[in-house]
Amino acid sequence: MAPVTQRKSRSDRRIDLIEAARRAIVRHGIDRVQLAHVAEEAGLTSGAVLYHYPELSELLIDAQQAGLERFYEQRVRRIADLTDPVEKLVTTIRAGLPTGPEDPDVRLLNECGGAAGRNRMYGLMLTALYDRQVAMYQSILDTGAALGVFTLTAEPIAVARNLVALEDAYGYRITARHPAIGPAEAAELIMSYARTATGCELIH
Repeated sequence: MAPVTQRKSRSDRRIDLIEAARRAIVRHGIDRVQLAHVAEEAGLTSGAVLYHYPELSELLIDAQQAGLERFYEQRVRRIADLTDPVEKLVTTIRAGLPTGPEDPDVRLLNECGGAAGRNRMYGLMLTALYDRQVAMYQSILDTGAALGVFTLTAEPIAVARNLVALEDAYGYRITARHPAIGPAEAAELIMSYARTATGCELIH
């Protein structure tokens, strides 16, 4: 007798569609992706996609939001059990960079950034992400300064904003395949600034 195939729940199917939409955005671009592209990536008909997401725009927003989680929620969880401010800062910096030119999450983020000026929702999503990332870094810097580990050369919020800006800039260079800037080089360049800004060697 043939094995019984268990049908996926509605929530599981939506998760699959979000992943399919992410792949479609990276492949075709946020401004050119169509319902048929998502359906092809998901191995479904366009009608099946619309059953779960009647509006393609809603699915694309959910796909972008899922990609953004890596740069805040996942990093916060990653450092939650760390107590050393140096380890927290170094781990956070490294975790915010692409793994390489084909990193799908960062390519998705770049697509979102490119469309932010034309799509208010994307702009709001990126602004919220930026503010949360700044707050994440600021918390680490405040803790390090309070413990006497860091001697900050500027206000914590200014250092935090610069760290996020450097992440964004070097992340883009990596995905643009700059021949001299890969993940390791980018991390070292950002930590070079962080060493100056914190008065700490950041050896970990």
